[in-house]
Amino acid sequence: MSAVASEHLLNAKQMAQFVLDGFLLFDGFIPQDLNERVYAEQQAGNGNWDKGTAIHEVFELPKVKGILQSLVGRSPVYDHSALHVVGPQKHEAQTWHADSIIDSRPFGFDIQAMYFSHDAPKEMGPTIVLPGSHLRRTSNVSIGRYKNIIGQRQLAGKAGTIGFLHQALWHGAQPNYTDATRYMFKLRLRTGEEQRGLFNTDGYNSPEVRRLLNTMPHRWHGEQDRAENVQRAKLWRYLCDDDSVDVSFEGVLTRMGI
Repeated sequence: MSAVASEHLLNAKQMAQFVLDGFLLFDGFIPQDLNERVYAEQQAGNGNWDKGTAIHEVFELPKVKGILQSLVGRSPVYDHSALHVVGPQKHEAQTWHADSIIDSRPFGFDIQAMYFSHDAPKEMGPTIVLPGSHLRRTSNVSIGRYKNIIGQRQLAGKAGTIGFLHQALWHGAQPNYTDATRYMFKLRLRTGEEQRGLFNTDGYNSPEVRRLLNTMPHRWHGEQDRAENVQRAKLWRYLCDDDSVDVSFEGVLTRMGI
């Protein structure tokens, strides 16, 4: 992947939000003319990576490449892709799961981009995610026994909405209560380098960023919220390429000599 201008990279606040939630969602991000061409290919059965042509253009857009470069670097490795289809009036939901979490990396992660070429309101069944679940190691479908969890969110949005998910984020397809077919294209990329200092790191230790990372907004964490905060602080050090920055509550990493 060729390098992009710094203006297309994620800024420190955006990357901090990714560390906090485990995903970033950009509503209506892709130009409508390109959405329409992708949608036409999907309807014709040519929406997969190996058959479609318009879908490749989505991931060649500088603003998309900039996000990917910020997360997985300039030489990402293609892992897999799939066109996920939920038919009209399909009322069954996919269980909570996390994709391929057998991973020995302490901080590194793959990225899963999820793109909707058409409007995807909640009633059409766009993917549900659980913000803040990405730092809890789990085994694929072992979390399928859970149902509704406080704080869950659907990736609903206008045509051209695209989300970038940490590989370990809990998610699942939802029921489609409309008479239209719901399409979602997923692309998974592995990093080809250490994910240190890949984004626009200006202001990575600013008061605004520190306040954001030191919040504990995910109520479902319960009494584990401080443990989750420490995990985020460690990940932030890695991503910023600064092993001394400490955004943990009360500077606990520094106090523990970590």
